[in-house]
Amino acid sequence: MTSYRTGFAALITLPVLAAATAASAQTATQTAAPGPHDPQARAYVSAPIAAPAAYTPAPHGGHCGVFETCASTKIGLGKGDFMIRLSAMGILPQDRDSRVWVNGARMYGTHTSTTNQAMPEFTFEYFITDHIAADLIVTSTRHEVSANGGMLAGVAGQHKTDLGKAWVLPPALTFTWHFRPHKRFNPYVGVGVDFQWFYNMKGSGALGLTKLNAGFTAGPLVNVGFDYQVVGNWFVNADVKQIFSRMHAWAQNDSETLRGRVHESLDPTVVSAGIAYRF
Repeated sequence: MTSYRTGFAALITLPVLAAATAASAQTATQTAAPGPHDPQARAYVSAPIAAPAAYTPAPHGGHCGVFETCASTKIGLGKGDFMIRLSAMGILPQDRDSRVWVNGARMYGTHTSTTNQAMPEFTFEYFITDHIAADLIVTSTRHEVSANGGMLAGVAGQHKTDLGKAWVLPPALTFTWHFRPHKRFNPYVGVGVDFQWFYNMKGSGALGLTKLNAGFTAGPLVNVGFDYQVVGNWFVNADVKQIFSRMHAWAQNDSETLRGRVHESLDPTVVSAGIAYRF
């Protein structure tokens, strides 16, 4: 009787244990990481990954400072641009082919010379096209004129004779060709014309020549230079001009009994360097 009961209990217990074991195995399979060849593993690996948020620069605030290069700042120079330039300028007269007369007599061997001068210079520039710009250059310089050697040295009794001093207003109009529009570094070449008005002229008194006068003159010029954008709308500039012009001057004493006349090829070389602002 006891054997019968024991066997009957075993028959009931075995199915229950088997069901519990199967349920535990299924739970372990679901929680375990899938194997490399399991289809679930491939689905897990190829799952999309959330993209990081894009970086957005902080807004500038709607205002670009005078000494700032902002996203709205135009790089280089081009059609429609207008610039004002302030430069330090040096005028170096070459004094070629000078001739001197005293009371109509030619003073052979006498050479005139004009002093160098440095002054500030203003330039107004407008770009007609991306490559072509028109420049108006304005300044005024003071020079002293002397006669040296030759026959005049024998008349004056000295090698150098001071003739006087004068101010000159030499506005120049040039047209320049810019090679690299819309680039920070923009070299150019140009041609133009230079006008020269002499004013506030005074004789030195040497040989009694107290009065000094000179005629209006003009001449062609060629130039070469470059602009470089430093920051914002600010540029630096360097320029060299060669001007071809002649000066005709007269000097006389108070009684007008002694009169001197000078013809000279000034042909000044003009060098300048400065800063510019584009509007």
